[in-house]
Amino acid sequence: MIRKIKSDILASIKNKRINVFILFLLSAFVILIFTKLSKDYTNTIIFNIDKVNVPQENVILNDSNTVLAITLKTHGFKWLDYYFSKPKIKVDFSKDVYKRDSVFIWSKSKAFLKNTQFDKNVELLNISPDTLVFLYDVNLIKRVPVKLNATIGFAPGYDVSETYVLEPDSVQIIGPKVLVSNINNIETDSVYLSEVRSNLSQTIKLKLPENNKELTFSTKNVILKAYVEKFTEGTLKIPVNVINVPPDRSLKFFPKEVNVSYSVSLSNFNSINSTDFKVVCDYNKISNNQSVLIPELVKIPKLVKNAKINQKHIEFIITE
Repeated sequence: MIRKIKSDILASIKNKRINVFILFLLSAFVILIFTKLSKDYTNTIIFNIDKVNVPQENVILNDSNTVLAITLKTHGFKWLDYYFSKPKIKVDFSKDVYKRDSVFIWSKSKAFLKNTQFDKNVELLNISPDTLVFLYDVNLIKRVPVKLNATIGFAPGYDVSETYVLEPDSVQIIGPKVLVSNINNIETDSVYLSEVRSNLSQTIKLKLPENNKELTFSTKNVILKAYVEKFTEGTLKIPVNVINVPPDRSLKFFPKEVNVSYSVSLSNFNSINSTDFKVVCDYNKISNNQSVLIPELVKIPKLVKNAKINQKHIEFIITE
């Protein structure tokens, strides 16, 4: 028993010595790392180009130079930032470049004058290459309509009182002429609604062209709006007019009036009257041996829907 206790005590002391040794070893390592990182180092690193304020009428082509090798002197902590992230250098097309022979040119002399993209602890030593040449093409700015792609069903007795409204109803596209000129409209994503009985106000995504990295769109969403009302049925008697009858002929026809049925919102029901409709029969459309005229609804008020003539034929006789 005594031997076991003695053995446990010795093992515990030994483990403590090992733990203290490991702790001192880690502390020495951390101090060494901080000492190394606190020192200044000179190195060259590759920076990607971040192009800003490119004129809207121009697009920078993909085959332009896109990187700079920049030599810097700074402490180790800053170098860690550069190694663990993708460093970028801004090229401002409103002040850092100039046009010559259909290209944009950037030179390092101007970059050395304004070392504002690095903090005070970073010393800029060299930039390579001395110049960057950006090839560009002329952008086309075009506005195209938005095409609604929707299937909307209403609850019984309900309908949209006016046309659907898209806000905005068009999209401005900016990009290379070869791409933009082929776009004539932008469709919305498919929308399926049923049993609608209240006003609509819904955001819909646009179905933008694939591989559109070189294109800029003024918006990627539109709002679908519609005023939904309770509808009712109406019927009016409308006079029939026969047109294009030859001067040497006279017609007698029956009936003189036809029933026109339609659907209209309750709020507009009383504003609809017979003079808002017009029904005609065209004599020129009579085929050989035809003994009836076909009535056509040629005038319909904007406020009504589903207007139709209940009589399909008008009987007539020719009197010389």
